[in-house]
Order: sequence, then structure tokens, then C-alpha cells
Amino acid sequence: MKKVLFATTALIATTGMAAAEVSFGGFGRFGLLYDEGNDSATTDELRIEQRFRLTATGTTTSDNGLEFEGRIRFQTDDQAQGNSNVANNSAAGFAVSTGGFRLDVGHVSDVIDSGDVVDYYGFGVGLTSSIEQSTSFGLPASGFGTSDPGTGIAPTVKLRYTAGDFTVSASITDDSALVTSDTSDTAQAGTRVLEQREEYQIGFGYNFGNYSVGVAFGNEDSDITTQTIDAAGAVTAEVASAGVDNDFYALSFGGEIGAFAFSILIADYDANPDTSYGFSVKYDVGAATEIRFAFADAGDGAADEESYGIGFRHSLGGGVSLRGGVGEIQGDTFADLGVVFNF
Repeated sequence: MKKVLFATTALIATTGMAAAEVSFGGFGRFGLLYDEGNDSATTDELRIEQRFRLTATGTTTSDNGLEFEGRIRFQTDDQAQGNSNVANNSAAGFAVSTGGFRLDVGHVSDVIDSGDVVDYYGFGVGLTSSIEQSTSFGLPASGFGTSDPGTGIAPTVKLRYTAGDFTVSASITDDSALVTSDTSDTAQAGTRVLEQREEYQIGFGYNFGNYSVGVAFGNEDSDITTQTIDAAGAVTAEVASAGVDNDFYALSFGGEIGAFAFSILIADYDANPDTSYGFSVKYDVGAATEIRFAFADAGDGAADEESYGIGFRHSLGGGVSLRGGVGEIQGDTFADLGVVFNF
């Protein structure tokens, strides 16, 4: 993403000088989207697709060379009903880096989502990249994004170290007791369900020439507490139960051969009856046009567990591209076409 610098502030302290920068960047997209799975009384199969994303990033460097970063995001999207939501915002994410070390804290990507060692998404197809090599996979892969106001975001801590062609990365996400369901209010008794979840991931990656290979392992574990609430809002009873205890892994291999690029993904987790796998490819037809194809088998035991699609990207220059694709997402026909512009 090409970023445009909006403001630069020089901070002068005693005999040293540290430069602090605030930059804004993002993208916009709009077009048409068809999703057979959205055919209902309240949603539309064919609708206008739109997204606007603005990310504000502040960076500075201390006198001893440590680089500090903080960022927040604002975003508005179309909805299944065909209208657009009012822009949501994100929780803050922070980072400190020096040499080959980088520490991310707060609302940040975990190992799998970050792409530090594993290419989880591959070459997405279409305007929205809704068809990827990991479409409908059930692995936890959470990253930096927006949510509704008032939503609690569990903090993640991720540490990455790169030495030459080798990278190691580890992350942990530790939720406080999040309310996942609440049928009570001040006038009516009900129940409240709280979930305590912890997740860790660790991965290793290696680049050799035009190729790269990576693997990530992890576990997610949760405990659930169901509370009975009276009309006055007091807790009258609590029942504890086991949530999930999933071990998982993801393995990827990819590379480039001239105008052709590919990515292969294998993934598995305890709750899935079969191993998930997928692949995606990209071929540069010319300097401005590329063709993409993606396939994913979720292996989740569903009648239609496969997703696949083919699409294109054509650069119009200046960070603007025309994109489109068509395919199937677990039995439902999907297609989109439109324009993306980066700024």
C-alpha cells in the first residue's frame, strides 16, 4: 500500500533530534457483487460492493535507534442488505522494532494472519478477494481490522525475528472474560454467557531463491461460564463448562517462475474431520494484466466444502486497477467486478 505523508513533525530534545511522522493511507473500491448465498427476504444476491479504508500511522525513532509505531483504522463497507454502514474504527495496534526484531502489541495480527512465515491467503480472486486458497478454513487467523463501537478486542502480543532468509515468529492472544450472549436486562431475568479464551501460535519460515516455505503451529483453548441473572441484575447461579481445545497447524510453499507465481497451503485442526488444503496461482499476461486462480477444500465435512474461482487484475496506472472474478464458494455461485484505487 502506497502511503501519502500528510504531516511530519520534528521533535528536538537537548542535543539530539528524533523525527516523528504521521501518515495516512488506504484504499477505496466499488463495483458490483453477486452472491447466490445471499438470496433471502432481507438480503440481495446482486448488490453494489463498496469499501473505503483509511489507516493512520504514527512513527518515531528514539535516540538509541528503536523504532516505535502506532496505528488506527477507519472503514466503511457495504452490507448484505445492499446498503452501506457508517464507518467503524479499530482498536490501536503498536510495534517496536530494531534490527531483525519486531514486537507487536495490542490489536495486531497473529502469526498465521500476519504472513510472517506462512502464506495463508495466497492470490485472492476478484474485486473483493473473497475466493482464496484458505476460503472457509476454520483456523484462527485474526488480524488488524475494524469492528462495531463498544466491541471488546482481545490484545495480542507477537514477536518476530528475521536473520537472513530465516524467520521465526510467535504470538499469544489472551482474552478476558468476553460476553458472547446476554438475554438479561434491568427489567427481565435471563442468562449471560462468558467465554475465557487463550490462543498461541509459533511459526518458522525460510526463503531460498525465488521460493519460500513456512509452517505454523498453535492451540486455542476456552472455558465457558453461564450465569443466571435475576431482574435486578444480580448473579444467582453460575455453571462452568468446557469450550474448545483445538490444536492446529498450517504449512505453505510458494514461489515464482518467470511470469508465473504459485502458493500451496495445507492446514488442519482438531475440530475438522479432514485436512484442509488449497492453492492459488498468478500469471502475468503483460506488464499491466494478471490472471489469478484459487482453489480451497475446507475438509469440514460439508456437502459442498470446495471453493474455487478465476479472475483478473488490470492496472490503469496511478494505483488504480480494474478487478473481477467468478467462481463458487461452497456450492454458491459468486462473482464481482469493479475498481480499486490505492492512496
